[in-house]
Amino acid sequence: MLTAIIVAGGRSQRMGFDKLFAPLDSKPVVTHSIAAFEQTESVTAIILVGQAERLPEYEAIVEAHGFRKVSAVIPGGARRQDSVQGGLDQVSAEADFVAVHDAARPLIRPELIERIFQLARIHGGAASAAPVIDTLKRVDRDYFVIGGVARASLFAVQTPQIFRRDLLETAYGVIFNEGLEVTDEISAVELVEGKVVLVPNDEPNFKITYPADLSLAEFVLRQRAK
Repeated sequence: MLTAIIVAGGRSQRMGFDKLFAPLDSKPVVTHSIAAFEQTESVTAIILVGQAERLPEYEAIVEAHGFRKVSAVIPGGARRQDSVQGGLDQVSAEADFVAVHDAARPLIRPELIERIFQLARIHGGAASAAPVIDTLKRVDRDYFVIGGVARASLFAVQTPQIFRRDLLETAYGVIFNEGLEVTDEISAVELVEGKVVLVPNDEPNFKITYPADLSLAEFVLRQRAK
């Protein structure tokens, strides 16, 4: 069984407004992420982790769109890893695998989720990632270029990231016991030497970060609908 934890607890400081409730193709951004996991055959339950003060709004979205797989809507923590841990605490005992997805990535598709899950079942962990195509440079404190980074084997990691439940729980136990901070689940799993395979993804799956990203995501959705 695969349970998805959708993390929607960010403060959207770079947007200036709550991006997860911004309209995208006439629906709030968060709706698209939930819908993708709702439509994925392998997903049996969804746990939505959001800002405590907006939980009634998330619950209203779940009800309005008839999302039947959402088993819990819970408040997030101060950090992303706190929100994920809260989601892990809600995962049922029957779940063998856990997917973690950023709600701000509304372009994720069920087919990609299934591909990642199949590889996670083989290797223990898998995640979506895009090959780095830009030239990368290192800079000093004054932003003068001091060197370059070879990009041949570099990937920009996305979500969802899917793991065996026991592996992810062990990794999270380590980061909390040792007082560490991580920005994604792969970083946690690396600490316990877990194996993670990346699934190269050439379709848009970017994170809504700036206002212009909404227009770009709207364009992608219109193109997909043709």
